[in-house]
Amino acid sequence: MTDLRQSFASTDNLIVAPGRLLIEDGPRPGMAVLLRKGRFAEIAEAAELQARHPELKTVALPDHLMMPGFIDTHTHLTQSLGKSLVFGEPSEIFRRIWVPLEGSLDEHMVYLSSKLAALECLRGGFTSAVDAGTRSAGHLGKLVDAAREAGLRLVVARICNDLGGAAVVPDPDQILRMAKAHLAAYQDDPLIHPSLAISIPEAASDRMLHDISAMAAAAGVTFQTHVNEHLVAVERSLVANGRRPLEHLAHIGALGPQTLIAHSTLITPSELNLLRDTGTAVAYNPVASVWKGNAVAPALQMQALGIRFGLGTDGTRADGFRLMDAAETLQRATYGLASGDSSCGGGWLWLDAATRMAADASGLAAVTGRIAEGLAADFLLVDLARPEFTPSHDLSWELVRYGNRDQIDAVFTNARLRMVRGWPVDWDARALMEEIRELAAPAIAAAPIQRIHPTADSLIAARPA
Repeated sequence: MTDLRQSFASTDNLIVAPGRLLIEDGPRPGMAVLLRKGRFAEIAEAAELQARHPELKTVALPDHLMMPGFIDTHTHLTQSLGKSLVFGEPSEIFRRIWVPLEGSLDEHMVYLSSKLAALECLRGGFTSAVDAGTRSAGHLGKLVDAAREAGLRLVVARICNDLGGAAVVPDPDQILRMAKAHLAAYQDDPLIHPSLAISIPEAASDRMLHDISAMAAAAGVTFQTHVNEHLVAVERSLVANGRRPLEHLAHIGALGPQTLIAHSTLITPSELNLLRDTGTAVAYNPVASVWKGNAVAPALQMQALGIRFGLGTDGTRADGFRLMDAAETLQRATYGLASGDSSCGGGWLWLDAATRMAADASGLAAVTGRIAEGLAADFLLVDLARPEFTPSHDLSWELVRYGNRDQIDAVFTNARLRMVRGWPVDWDARALMEEIRELAAPAIAAAPIQRIHPTADSLIAARPA
């Protein structure tokens, strides 16, 4: 087996010749890529590229697919310490679990939680993630430090609520100053991209929603908010505003190409038109819908209407292949079976939605999401010498249906090798996990979390013999 660490000890001016290269027109054999200064410098037939650069080293990987890294369009890095606390819980878990947990974390626990989540992202093939912002008290810098150290490309939001929903709620003028400072802090960062967020529309005044969305648009960054996810939130908006949440955002001018809506599952035909007409993007979070949602976003209809969307985990589980499978499966179960649609977008749609389309929805289209000249070299090496891909007749579909994170041999961001066969190459993940095992239980116990149901373990122990 190829010694990947040795082969990629230096990745500047290096030619990589995989067995298959996933580019925009599908997985192609016989292609190669030149890496230079952290980017895809040239892409051509392998023989042609080697002839143009005979002086350069070529790493030949005939049993591997080289593909763009997955992009998680919606996650919460500071929730990783409480992952399974939400299992079996009714909707709006953020009120009873996430806000209390995140708000109780000190600087070090924010760092540990974020680095654990970044580790999970990279293990699952996510080279980029869009974090919706931590509700902890002023510890956003520690979240950023953790992602940067792990090598994860991060779109990181500063939460700008002025009506609650976070550990600290400054006055409106201070919120706007902090938002501007956040945008300025990461302008030239090679891995960190700033964003602004309001956790849910009802956590901010109409003026703040409008101003933060407008500030994001002016800065060319993403404005994030959770919208139309739970029935109770839709009904509260109808009572308070006479409009559904997405309709209300349109009414106050907070939609647009800069806006990334998390979920958008409870959506009417007219609201779909609002998304299309304003260029607003959606994070389609299929696993979150199954685990704790009220509905499934109509992603196939969104695609047919030209609505921008990408796949997101919502912090559920970080496996890009299983995410694609869930995305296709839920569309098939909720729409395809009833209509006799046996394709449900085809394998290519879900590969696209996890990479190129996700980059566009996340505001990263000019940075990553494709293997294309000039873009950051964020990519995966997937081992095709596996039973799941033998024999191979339609690799695009096979990746969606048979792919799994244990088939990922290497993960790169900015052409730098970050992970080999599930473990980081330049930091000790096992030491991190050991520290978290020691500290997580006291941190969880100290948080004012309210669960509705007991854990499954306790129910098993209490069941009759």
